[in-house]
Amino acid sequence: MKKLLVYLKGYKKECILAPLFKMLEACFELFVPLVVASIIDDGIANGDKGYVIKMCLLMVLLGAVGLSCTLFAQYFSAKAACGFSCKLRRSLFSHITSLSYTEIDTLGTSTLINRMTSDTNQVQTGINLTLRLFMRSPVIVFGALIMAIIVDPTLKASGIFFLTISALAVVIFGIMLVTIPLYKKVQSRLDSAVVTTRENLTGVRVIRAFSLEGKESEKFHQKTALLNKAQVFVGRISALMNPLTFVIVNLSICFLIHKGAFLVDSGNLTQGEVIALYNYMSQILIELVKLANLIITITKSLASAKRIEDVFEIKSSQKIMADENAEDCARAVEFKNVFLRYRGASEPSLEDISFSCKSGETIGIIGGTGSGKSSLVNMICRFYDPEKGEVLINGRNVNSYGFEELRQKIGIVPQKAVLFKGSVRDNLLWGDAGATDEEIYSAIEVAQASDIIEAKGEGLDFTVEEGGKNLSGGQRQRLTIARALVGKPEILILDDSSSALDYQTDAKLRQALKNLDYNPTVFIVSQRTASLSHADKIIVLDDGKIVGIGKHEELISSCLVYSEIYNSQFRREDI
Repeated sequence: MKKLLVYLKGYKKECILAPLFKMLEACFELFVPLVVASIIDDGIANGDKGYVIKMCLLMVLLGAVGLSCTLFAQYFSAKAACGFSCKLRRSLFSHITSLSYTEIDTLGTSTLINRMTSDTNQVQTGINLTLRLFMRSPVIVFGALIMAIIVDPTLKASGIFFLTISALAVVIFGIMLVTIPLYKKVQSRLDSAVVTTRENLTGVRVIRAFSLEGKESEKFHQKTALLNKAQVFVGRISALMNPLTFVIVNLSICFLIHKGAFLVDSGNLTQGEVIALYNYMSQILIELVKLANLIITITKSLASAKRIEDVFEIKSSQKIMADENAEDCARAVEFKNVFLRYRGASEPSLEDISFSCKSGETIGIIGGTGSGKSSLVNMICRFYDPEKGEVLINGRNVNSYGFEELRQKIGIVPQKAVLFKGSVRDNLLWGDAGATDEEIYSAIEVAQASDIIEAKGEGLDFTVEEGGKNLSGGQRQRLTIARALVGKPEILILDDSSSALDYQTDAKLRQALKNLDYNPTVFIVSQRTASLSHADKIIVLDDGKIVGIGKHEELISSCLVYSEIYNSQFRREDI
């Protein structure tokens, strides 16, 4: 938690004023029982209505001042807590986006979302309640004890306060110590339920396609049943707090009134003083219960803060390094004996990959499922770093490029076509924030997406829903290709990004890419040999290894893997 307190740095004034006003409100509250005692002993006992009215007005004044102090405390604590969580979320989001694919894959998307939302909210609540109540409760408890001693210095009646506070402390903190680890268990089961919920919402179409609603519902019910069981168990233990504390306090009040009656009869205490002691006893009860609940909340917040700190402690494994062997050359991309092993994997995904290509060439990459095609092109963008070997762009190791500089050279269209909520213009400007409408339309035309814009009738202002849900798969793919083309990259990577296109549109796209005036180096990952037949060089992968490099005609006769793929797609008639 200490590492996160830096985000409260700009709210020092609020962090001081919030508890200060709460302490003032507590002090005013402690005077109320004395005023009540004065009304009973001096006003009612003597029949002095004027004095009673004056004391009642004083109580109203104390209440008004106390309310004002409470409102100020609430305002300052809320301002500090909300400002803290806002800064924390921004910093956490920036940190997560700075992590490499390796760290994000290891952590998991669901837990990162949970820590940025649920855990951050829990920490915000903890800070808010701490600023409001952490100082108030001790002030009330010890203040009420001191005021009771002032009312009854002989401790004949006020002595019960010591026994009551001790008994309450044992019950409250005993229950708290038992429930804290149970609440942590509840949080972990909540995480599990959230993961299941996210998976079901994300894959709802797949679930319905296979008619597995019942199975997934049962799975969700099992997760929530475990969560419910843990919550009920810890809730039953926590529920003991109120009845036990009220039993202790009510027994103490009975003793106090019983003892007070004898003291009043003997003249050692007045009726008003007994009422004051009763009120102080009630104040102690309420504040101890509040304090116990506050400590439980703080404990939850500390657990959530630790989860957030764990994310901040994870640093990106990718560093920018100087390349002393950099040289200007005509090779746009070069792989030198590259090995790639994903974190936690027992076997490498790519082994001894070596090839080079010149600027302006078109490189096709083909292979079976899981052969390492996407892994290879991801290393050009430096989404992953090689375990061994080097990946060079223009004769310079990709590790020596700044991330922004590297990504400006490369336009990538990933396997999954992802669009964001907003207009078509907003989405395509991701490729180049300074692009004009004319440049955007030019990229759309190359990507064979002109018909999409014309059909929608709103041009570039057509609103794309979240994830592009109001577009077909082929439409999404063409717009993501256009997005990459807007930036006029030196290297264009199409990672199986035309799988939803028909052969005619695919052919037109390839021809348009070939006629681009800035002549980029193009990497095309595809399962279709027809999409790669025009490439200057085709790389054939099998189980993470290169088993063939060459042109289409060469590979048909020299590479068994390529010829099998080709023949499976273009079956020759039996002679």
